[in-house]
Amino acid sequence: MIQSIAVLITCHNRKTKTLACLDALYKCKVPEGYEYSIFLVDDGSTDGTSDAVIVSFPEVHIIQGTGNLYWNRGMYLAWKTASDTFDYDLYLWLNDDTFLYEDALIHLLSATKNFNSKAIIVGTTFTNNKIISYGGFDLRRRIIEPNGELQECDFFNGNCVLIPKHVFSKVGNLDYRFHHSLGDIDYGIRAGKINIKRYVIGQVIGACELHENSPKWLDKNELLISRLKALYSPLGCNPFQFFVFDYRQNNILVAIKHFISIHYKAIFP
Repeated sequence: MIQSIAVLITCHNRKTKTLACLDALYKCKVPEGYEYSIFLVDDGSTDGTSDAVIVSFPEVHIIQGTGNLYWNRGMYLAWKTASDTFDYDLYLWLNDDTFLYEDALIHLLSATKNFNSKAIIVGTTFTNNKIISYGGFDLRRRIIEPNGELQECDFFNGNCVLIPKHVFSKVGNLDYRFHHSLGDIDYGIRAGKINIKRYVIGQVIGACELHENSPKWLDKNELLISRLKALYSPLGCNPFQFFVFDYRQNNILVAIKHFISIHYKAIFP
């Protein structure tokens, strides 16, 4: 029986990277007995991304976003659309700046079979300099280095994550309250709280560069009003979204403390 996979991607004004991501995905070897469909949320791109995808990859399901979804809400929409369209066996989160190696799907799907498709499988990416960029983490927030074996993790980045239907039925979709970040970390911790295992596979599955820009809300050279606007922007460190995250994952005292400390850092960087 054929196992169906929905590949979930969201993008915004990164036409070249989005096309390269899709090209790398299509070059991946697919194990016998599997097939996939791609659901791409184009979140208001103005650089011709949708048109270019239609020309090069006409079979991709393109969902138009509002331009204000960002990563988490874009992925939420992609997942909802896919799950409403068909009862897929597996869902693969994939960032549009993550370029899979040819054997990536083989390793990911082999790993999920080891757990009867009841565990979350996380892929690790390298930078061009062979430095680990994204993957799974332990409780001490240390990234887990692939060692050829499956290793349990506590939470993970959303760059390349394989989630079986069994997990989706228990945990559900990403939390729409998170705008850009936090949704992937939150999802892994939510899964752990109901005893769903999360594993990093033993091989690096692709390339993705790090995004380590100094946040504007911590830049003392910016005016206070600019720092606060940046803090509350989707790409900032929205205190109310962090409050939801901290309250859910820790307790009310941690949530309040973090809510205050984030503002303090923005006011006195």
